[in-house]
Amino acid sequence: MGFFSDLKDDLSQAVNELMPEEELEAALAAGLTPEEAAAAVAQKPAAEEAPGSMDLSDMLEKIDELVDPALAAEEPLAEETAAAEPVIEEPVIEEVAVEEPVVEEPAVEEAVVEESSIEEEAEPIMEEAMVAETEEAVENSGGKGKTMEVQANRVAVDETAVVTEGMTITGDIVSEGSMELIGTVNGNLDLLGKLNITGTIQGNSKAAEIYAEGAKITGEVNSMGSVKIGQSSVVIGNITATSAVVAGAVKGDIDVHGPVILDTTAIVMGNIKSKSVQINNGAVIEGMCSQCYADVNPTSFFEEFKKKK
Repeated sequence: MGFFSDLKDDLSQAVNELMPEEELEAALAAGLTPEEAAAAVAQKPAAEEAPGSMDLSDMLEKIDELVDPALAAEEPLAEETAAAEPVIEEPVIEEVAVEEPVVEEPAVEEAVVEESSIEEEAEPIMEEAMVAETEEAVENSGGKGKTMEVQANRVAVDETAVVTEGMTITGDIVSEGSMELIGTVNGNLDLLGKLNITGTIQGNSKAAEIYAEGAKITGEVNSMGSVKIGQSSVVIGNITATSAVVAGAVKGDIDVHGPVILDTTAIVMGNIKSKSVQINNGAVIEGMCSQCYADVNPTSFFEEFKKKK
């Protein structure tokens, strides 16, 4: 229906534009000036217009009657439907800025510091507990207050250290080799090799084998093998070994699981425990001599003898 309405408007405009031009040309042809012709056309009544224009106007008015009533009915319906359809506006999406969480590093550092401080506080407590357990174990084992020595696996080496005459060492010495001691040591000695002493020791001595010649020892002498105390040597302390030969002076107990030989120049002030004892003429002993490590036990021998009677 809209197409025919537009066509009608266009035809009407064309008629209105063509008719005045034809009348204006006719007036100019009659000998009038352009101004006079324009005035005459404007004053001419509508009834005097060309018959063709009337016919054209009538045709335009009848166009509406020639349109199919069904199409005329559909067009308003379409216009109503178009008007009835709602206009959907797309929602405007606003961008929302998301704030990222801020991580506070100082808090993490404080936690690390607190954890390290807890570990530092726990270490002394653990050390005290270990010391207490060690002391308790020593007391239960009958150590009489002696501290327990914990040593790693050590291997003896073929090396010999020398403490020369005139040299004085203050402090403990630990070595996997041997030592020639000519000078003075104020401390304990712990060797895996042999110890030859011709100097002075103020402390305990421990070695695989110990030989003293013209030495002065104040402290215990502990050997995993044999001990030899030469003439003019003086030992003030206990002696422990597997075998011993004494030609000097000893003030202390001698505990040897093997044989003990006392030479003619020997002076012993203390008890002797051994498997066998050989006392040469001239040796001096002040103490008890017991062969408790012998193969024959005198006590059990006489008890059995009494039973036989």
